[in-house]
Amino acid sequence: MKFIVNSQLLVRQLQALSGVLTNNNTIPIISCFHFHLEENELTLKTTDLDTTLVSRIEVETGHIDKPAEIAIPSRLLLDILKSLDDVPLTFNINESTYLVEITSGEGVYRLAGLNADTYPTLPEASATASTTLQASALVEAINMTVFAASTDEMRKQMGGIFCEMSPENITFVATDAHKLVRYRRNDMHSDEASSFILPRKPITIVKNILANRKEDCEVKLEYNSTNVYFTFGNFYIVCRLVEGRYPNYEAAIPKENPNHLTVDRASFLNTLRRVGLFANPSTSQVRLTIDANQLVISAEDIEFSNDAREKLPCTYEGEPMEIGFNAKFLIEMVGNLDSEQILIDMSQPSRAGIIFPVTDGDKSADILMLVMPVMLAN
Repeated sequence: MKFIVNSQLLVRQLQALSGVLTNNNTIPIISCFHFHLEENELTLKTTDLDTTLVSRIEVETGHIDKPAEIAIPSRLLLDILKSLDDVPLTFNINESTYLVEITSGEGVYRLAGLNADTYPTLPEASATASTTLQASALVEAINMTVFAASTDEMRKQMGGIFCEMSPENITFVATDAHKLVRYRRNDMHSDEASSFILPRKPITIVKNILANRKEDCEVKLEYNSTNVYFTFGNFYIVCRLVEGRYPNYEAAIPKENPNHLTVDRASFLNTLRRVGLFANPSTSQVRLTIDANQLVISAEDIEFSNDAREKLPCTYEGEPMEIGFNAKFLIEMVGNLDSEQILIDMSQPSRAGIIFPVTDGDKSADILMLVMPVMLAN
């Protein structure tokens, strides 16, 4: 098994694939990259048994009698390749002893590979439905939602992104019970209605690969009751869906919100960052005092006698109100929006606040962010 490949091309592919690898697995072979060579196509694969990522690149080869494969330790191989310049690499692999010899100019590097016969195989692609998404829109959907997903291992269903497919639109939802984001694409749809929970790890890997592409592309998404499959460019990823039912997120969104606050997003965000520094570290509580066209944001840490207070101009429709929020949650949510102004709808201090970007009429995306209040001390 012998082939020649550009070092930078190979290292880019392997770095993308390395996102799947875990450090604390009990099966040595899944700490390896799987190489499969057939004619002049090299197929690279990694897996953690729940997620499998595949990439294909063209290489230079001589005469090949039959396809060949080997598993190569990932960490050592990546460390070698990352330190090399942009040069051609010659891989010469002994299929009997699994010795891998890499030649680069005057350098020769030898490392022990493994028999690839026991490397896990790809789950059979038996999708029951599919749709096509624009890569840029998928990246935005992930960026807008994944930060709101729960990190609590005891809440596995809430640790991913809930995806609702319908003939009218596609909706992405994430929540950790303290904050919630619903991102809906009205310019995307599926032929049939269905829903599933995408795990955080593989969806983040997909986002990172797509975000690093220079050009936009289409992403084919296929799914069944157990797995979801993404195909784009020379990458293919399959991951196991999160089992269980997602919470009824619509029930958590207050329907009657008579109080409407409109404020400059950048000013609001920067004020939160400054005033939030003076909040009690255990609660990160900031107080919003709203009356007429003035918003006062304040925080205090009684234990250390720290406090801060800033005024902001705003537009407000409703009764005067004081409401508390976790500053970190607000900063995270507002920081993910890019509109000049935001609208915060509220009903009363004990009910959730709902944040919307104020847009110029673009109806392709519909964004709703919900944040639960923090009870104010008198």
